[in-house]
Parts: sequence; structure tokens; C-alpha cells
Amino acid sequence: MEVEKEIGKIRLPETDLPRVVVIGGGFAGLTFVKKLKNKAVQVVMVDRNNFHQFQPLLYQVATSGIVPDSIAFPFRKQFKSYKNVFFRMANVLIIETNKKQVITDIGSIDYDYLIVATGSDTNFFGLDDVQANSLGMKSIQEALDIRSLILQRFEKAVVTSDDNLRDALTNFAVIGGGPAGVETVGAIAEFKKYILPKDYPDLDTSMMSIYLIESNNRLLKGMSDQSSEKSLRYLKELGVNVHLNTRVTSYDGLIIETKTDKEFRAKSVIWTAGVKGSVPDGISEQSFAGGNRLLVNHYSEVKGCTNIYAIGDIAAMISDEFPYGHPMVAQVAIQQGRLLAKNLLSQLEGKPVMKFSYNDKGSLATIGKRKAVADIGKFKFGGYFAWLLWSGVHLMSISGFKNKLFVGINWMWSYFTYDKGNRLIIRRYEKRKDK
Repeated sequence: MEVEKEIGKIRLPETDLPRVVVIGGGFAGLTFVKKLKNKAVQVVMVDRNNFHQFQPLLYQVATSGIVPDSIAFPFRKQFKSYKNVFFRMANVLIIETNKKQVITDIGSIDYDYLIVATGSDTNFFGLDDVQANSLGMKSIQEALDIRSLILQRFEKAVVTSDDNLRDALTNFAVIGGGPAGVETVGAIAEFKKYILPKDYPDLDTSMMSIYLIESNNRLLKGMSDQSSEKSLRYLKELGVNVHLNTRVTSYDGLIIETKTDKEFRAKSVIWTAGVKGSVPDGISEQSFAGGNRLLVNHYSEVKGCTNIYAIGDIAAMISDEFPYGHPMVAQVAIQQGRLLAKNLLSQLEGKPVMKFSYNDKGSLATIGKRKAVADIGKFKFGGYFAWLLWSGVHLMSISGFKNKLFVGINWMWSYFTYDKGNRLIIRRYEKRKDK
């Protein structure tokens, strides 16, 4: 990508300290910056948003479970006591590796060390019509779009006199049987069971079909067979129509076509079937691995680059144990961010650095209320206790005491009342014209 005109430098305090520029404030970038608090470096974080978002709970925003404010935390509030950290809200346009410079839409920043922690985007695998007619869920903005879309579909269904249209409007499909897909479709099924009869008593809820479509032969591919089987059973108990070994080939806004010639009618499709790295322009092609991720060594250094590191979803650290790189989950990002900060300080002090070794603390996924599955070391279990564990882990991981409190109160209210208090269409969802 070429920058058409020379743009000025972003205003930053002059310093004699090494400048570390961090692109992206997700789990990896934020953890890295926290570990450099008031150390002998100047840290500049650049992000397109002015807040960190807790992505594991986006599906709850999308299904009216919690308000978006409760899973977002402002960077400036986070860094208020960090004397060496400066935040700039900007879109990164290109990385000038030869000049050691990051070009953004508001100016340029020189760096001594660059940390790429830009995370991932939805991967539609080249299915243009699917991308044009479905919704991904990688940001609060997209989650709010889904919330508005779901509620708008019901509002339209309740007034239409066309039975076929009403059927399509009340059908929902989630593509992808990973944790995000399983959790989202479970939440939609609970919406149908507990909310729809109260809010829309003049709608026949029995006509609403909920589909989970997965191309593999099992759900939750990254978890154990026991957890996969339990999640399938829990979803069926909630009334979800699960279709395995079913690869979607096209979607025109009404008909979902598949490789097995099965067809599904739904006006609303949520795509959670894949992700790919989100990398700014300027990095050489030799530095890339599959899935648009950056090849890094065991110290998170980007292949073919000097003083450029990548951590989190964007980083592909290839090894015998992880031939395609580590799983794109929060724990990997947090651990990589923590170690890289420690290594960078050690490097600046002339001390030896450590190789990254992933400590897998286990996997959790919730399927509706009071049911979840867990893989913790050798222990594989599901049900109510797994749900309590999932709730506790996620509640403690949210940034900010007030956010923890709000989410906890929301969950308690929902637990006892089977109600969701955030069924608001704040802004109507309309398909973007460029799709």
C-alpha cells in the first residue's frame, strides 16, 4: 500500500528511552503493556478503538444478555497511573520496516521496537455471497448489529401476513461449531424458550427453527470427545438443529446451500466458522504463514524483520507440538504478552531471554444457562459445576471492578428470572452498501 501524501508525526513526548510501539489493545497487547508499567521504556499503544473489549462475551451482547459497556474498558482509564504509556486512537495504514516507522491515518510514529498484536478478523474463506449476507462477531459493533438484527426480525415477523416470510424471519442459523458458535446458538435457543413467548405472545414460537451448521464431524474440535458429545446433547435438549459434516457453499440472504445439497431457509445467519490474522500492510510476504498470520520464532520475533515482534492471534509460532501455530485463544495471547514484556526488559538490560512455552490451563464452553463443558488437564466434565467454573473464570477476567459487578448482577438476575434486560434496538441494523 502506498501512502499518497506525506503526513506529519503524531505528537508524543520527547524521550531518550527506547520507544516501544504496540499495535492493538486486545489480550496480547494489553497484557504486554501492563507488564511495562513505569519501566525504563516509552510505550505507545495504537488501536482503532479507545477501549479494550472482552471478546469471549460478545455473544451475550449479541443475544441481549449484557450491555456492551460492561465488557469494554477505556484504555486511558487503564493507563491513568502509567507514566510511561501513551495511547493514540488511530487506524494503522502501513508499517515502514526500513524506516522503523508506523504510518497511521492521523500521522506517523517512529519506533525502536514494534509489537504487532492486531488479533484476527472473520474468515469467510472466499465465500463472497456469504460475507455479503451474513454477520461475523469479532467486535462490539458487530455484536450490536446482531442484537439489532435479531430484534428487528421479530418485529417484522409479528406484523407480516406472509407465512413463508414469517417462517424465514424467525429462523436463525449459526455457521461454525467452535466455542463462539456453540455459545451463540445456545443463547439464541434460550431466547426462544424464555423471552419470545413473553415479548411476542402473538408469534407461534414453534415455527422458529435454530440451526447450527458445522463442516467437521464434531463440535468443539479443540476440546475432548467427551465435551464434544456433551455439548451436542445439551444443544439438542435446547431444541437446536445441529448439522455436522455440512459445509456451507453459498448464502443469498434466504437460502443456505451446502456441499451435501442440504438447504436451509433463514433470513439471519451468524458466521463463526473461521478467523484469519489481521495484519497491517508493509510486512514482507516471506514473514507470513497460513491463515494470514505472521511467522515468529520462540521469542515472538517476526521472521525476516528486525525489532518487530508479533503476539496473540496474529502470531504463528510453528513447532512439532503446534504445526499450525498455537490456538487463537485468550490464554495464548496473555502468556505471550507477559513473556515478551519480560524478555524485552531482559534484552535491554543485557540479560538472557526465555523461549515461549504454552501452559494450557484448559478449555471451557457454555451451552445455555446452567450447562457448560470443561477440559482441565486430565479432567473432562460438564453440567452445572462446569457452568459455575466458566462463570467464575470469565467474571474474574473482565477488566474493571464496575464491569465485573454489572455482569455479575446481570447474570444473577437472568439466573433467577430467566429474563434478559437489554432488548433494545438502539440503532437499526442496515446492510452496508459496500457489501
